[in-house]
Amino acid sequence: MSYSTLPLLICLFAILAGCASPAPMPSSQQPLPPKTQYDAILVDSAGKLLSINQLAGELKDDTIVVIGEYHCHHASHLLQSLLQTALYQQNQQQVLSMEQFEIDHQAELNRYLNGETGETEMRKDAGAWSNYTASYRPLIEFARARSLPVIAANAPADVVRCVGRQGIDYLESVSDEQRAELPEPPLTEPPAYREKFFAALGHGHGQASEDSDISQRMKNSYQAQLLRDNTMAQRIIEASRAYPEHQILHTTGTFHAENRLGTVAVLEQKRPDLSVALVSPVLWDTDKSFATVFENNRDKGDYLYLIQPLPTEFKDQERQRESMMARFEAAGKKTCQ
Repeated sequence: MSYSTLPLLICLFAILAGCASPAPMPSSQQPLPPKTQYDAILVDSAGKLLSINQLAGELKDDTIVVIGEYHCHHASHLLQSLLQTALYQQNQQQVLSMEQFEIDHQAELNRYLNGETGETEMRKDAGAWSNYTASYRPLIEFARARSLPVIAANAPADVVRCVGRQGIDYLESVSDEQRAELPEPPLTEPPAYREKFFAALGHGHGQASEDSDISQRMKNSYQAQLLRDNTMAQRIIEASRAYPEHQILHTTGTFHAENRLGTVAVLEQKRPDLSVALVSPVLWDTDKSFATVFENNRDKGDYLYLIQPLPTEFKDQERQRESMMARFEAAGKKTCQ
């Protein structure tokens, strides 16, 4: 997946606040869709509208707050920054955990947080995503200014890529040092996650099994996904031990967490004693009412934030195919030896 650099804008974030009954609101009182790519509408599991401070108040006692995102969506990243600040105002013992940095770059990230390197050096040394400055700089700078720990939570990209090609047996070939950083067992599998993953790739479970090559490729891809989820869960668990009494804020792509699957499910299986709250994004198509959007997505998180869909990437199918092929070719040049 490629990540385009976005312009960094500081602007007001319009979040509707109010007090609503858990019962469905009359259509005349239902909110309108977000007006810009920065706007979001926050609701709880009953559809009650919340402000950012009200949401932070409801999350006050949770050990772990997971905020799902659509990568490169302005509203997702602005919400993460605003919620980071609001939670910190309640509890200054805070840890930031991020999918957007990999565990083998923790040392490089720490050097920047400690003032030993500059930002451009960190971005190169720590493998920061290409949209770092527009999307994640505010989170890192907030933590750095207050000497808060930041956890590089994701599995190494080269390991994930090779598991996606060769399957989980690839881990037998990695160094002892690298294997020690990965979760054990490496692939705790949440119930119902497999079906969701295959469906997202356009293959029903039975459809994939009809072709042995497709089935194996899909199985390997699924194992790579599980490795990411399990690694992030382990890093969060380790952070909870290293920083007791701290609240952990974890940022991740929404598929890794929504419906309390992925990383969230692994956390709950391995540490059911930890309180985990999930804030998930929902894309609001303008031709649908608030009630319809909410009812169709209410199970995605404990709290939802409704945002505009991203612009369509391609309308020319041939150009889309060429773009996808270029990505595959670039990835194919990297070996797993």
